[in-house]
Amino acid sequence: MLIQEKINKAYRAVFILSLAYTITAALSFVFPPKQFEYSTVLYDKNGLLLGASTSVDGQWHFENSKVPEKFEKSILNYEDSRFYFHFGIDPIALARAFVQNKKAGKIVSGGSTLTMQTARILLGNKKRTYLQKLYEIFVATCIEMKYSKKQIISIYASSAPFGGNVIGLEAASWRYYNRPSDSLSWAEYATLAVLPNQPSLVRPGKNKEILLEKRNRLLWKLCTKKIIDLETYKTSILEELPGKPYQLPSLAPHYLEELKKKKQNKGMTIFKSTLDYTIQENA
Repeated sequence: MLIQEKINKAYRAVFILSLAYTITAALSFVFPPKQFEYSTVLYDKNGLLLGASTSVDGQWHFENSKVPEKFEKSILNYEDSRFYFHFGIDPIALARAFVQNKKAGKIVSGGSTLTMQTARILLGNKKRTYLQKLYEIFVATCIEMKYSKKQIISIYASSAPFGGNVIGLEAASWRYYNRPSDSLSWAEYATLAVLPNQPSLVRPGKNKEILLEKRNRLLWKLCTKKIIDLETYKTSILEELPGKPYQLPSLAPHYLEELKKKKQNKGMTIFKSTLDYTIQENA
């Protein structure tokens, strides 16, 4: 009889978990990604940036899908080192944040996973409350049901704030380093990785000492985990932080305006042309 009761309890537990999983999976389709307004971006035949315009809401926000491996390692080691081992929620981080907030008497730590931060962005960065946190946890679970881990990182990287009116990794790379995001150094990736955490407090040109300390701490963490070697760490901490954002090139402005009209008609945002950067610059 005792064995039968244990079996019944096990069946009930499996049924409840299966039901919860099914409901969450169904509800995951109720939360499509927020529709962002992207910049119109024009590249030459070799992938060099010819020009770009801000989105209709005044943001530099380049649409991109591929996340460089170095940036992925940097952002996960800074924000969510257990990202590939949880299902949107990290109980350890939440428990630690709860204790810290209780001691401080206010919210000083969120304990959010990268998926929860993605949920927060997609929900419009609402005011932080415990009720809102619960809602973000639920939406994070839905996101994990609907997307792969790589897709979640991509959504985060393309929609996170990087200070001022710069949204997304690719726009940040061009504005702060004047290069595409797949050509940066470890120090540059580490700098960009720490920016979304407090974009209004720390960004290139603002609170340089805090930004430098955050970047170097992340580089040391990468070194201790043997993601980078000691020589790379020593070289990386010597790199200067970016200063004033770069003015993006405007080498084919009339063509860019035509493409903006095409974007409105076809929903395209990224255009690769047959133009040559050097010829355009000389002309």
